[in-house]
Amino acid sequence: MHILIANHSKIPVKAYGGAERIVWWLGKALVKMGHEVTYLVQKNSTCPFANVIWIDESKTLAEQIPASCDLVHLHFPTNEQLPKPTLFTCHTNAEKPTTFHPNTVFLSRNHAQRHGAKVFVYNGIDFEDYGDPMLDNRRMYLHFLGKADWRVKNVKGAIELAEKAGERLHVIGGTRVNFRQGLRITLSSHVRFHGMVGGDGKNVLLNGSKGLLYPTLWHEPFGLAIIESLWFGCPVFGTPFGALPELLGGPQRHHDDSMPGNGQIEALYSDWGCLSNKKSEILEAIKEADSFNRQSCHDLVRAHFSAEMMAQHYVELYEKVLSGYALHEYAPVCAAEQQGKLLTIDD
Repeated sequence: MHILIANHSKIPVKAYGGAERIVWWLGKALVKMGHEVTYLVQKNSTCPFANVIWIDESKTLAEQIPASCDLVHLHFPTNEQLPKPTLFTCHTNAEKPTTFHPNTVFLSRNHAQRHGAKVFVYNGIDFEDYGDPMLDNRRMYLHFLGKADWRVKNVKGAIELAEKAGERLHVIGGTRVNFRQGLRITLSSHVRFHGMVGGDGKNVLLNGSKGLLYPTLWHEPFGLAIIESLWFGCPVFGTPFGALPELLGGPQRHHDDSMPGNGQIEALYSDWGCLSNKKSEILEAIKEADSFNRQSCHDLVRAHFSAEMMAQHYVELYEKVLSGYALHEYAPVCAAEQQGKLLTIDD
């Protein structure tokens, strides 16, 4: 089939980007499966394996859809009526009460349930972008991976945990001086900031880390940083909010409703890390970081979070939509806002 993948971003991503990289990996995997892909993305985008159309803001979305495409996969919402069967992926949490299109796909079971939906597909990574991990490499520090200027990511909490554990921390995705959280200046010499790092630079840093500190203060829709870190054999130490218990507690199939996904558990210990709403419990697990099996962490990603697996699950949904069926019987409704208010963890 011919799939048009549309996103308000430029491709390829050079340094950082969650949804942007997912869009790239999905298209690449679909092409490997024998499908034709066209991207509708921002100006100056390029791609060696798919056709690229630059978004023209002076035209409607419908006017920019190639007649030859079979299905449109949008990675942003729109109220515009499109001339082709359409599937939507929601990448974040609703900022206000929202009604979603019946063909909306979410990123995890928890993400779907919190928005009144059932259908989800886990993100998958392109293993070629990361290379073989150095699982026997000497590990000298912990790392934080995410947009540190976003309060819900809680880099402040990660720094606090690392200091109490007596561990050095490398912050990937932030700077020592941050004006977006009021004014935050981190003076500790045990914390090193790397800014937005991608590609080989990020891979080198993760290959030297004992584990990921991820004390997020919102319900994560997915958590790509978790999958990237696990690939390099890094266990995860964080909070049990959103999709995190799913990822570290044993991933489910994208249509499986057998396990509640409300993200309200107090603690979870697994082969791949520890999640808790108590700082003391996270801290105790961090002290045992070297005891986690790095190979097991890596194997979890290989088994459940490949771009190929993500693409296959999407193809199943594409075929359903093309057959005239809606992914949800009724339009999913999120009755309350899902972001904005910080969650809390106890000492």
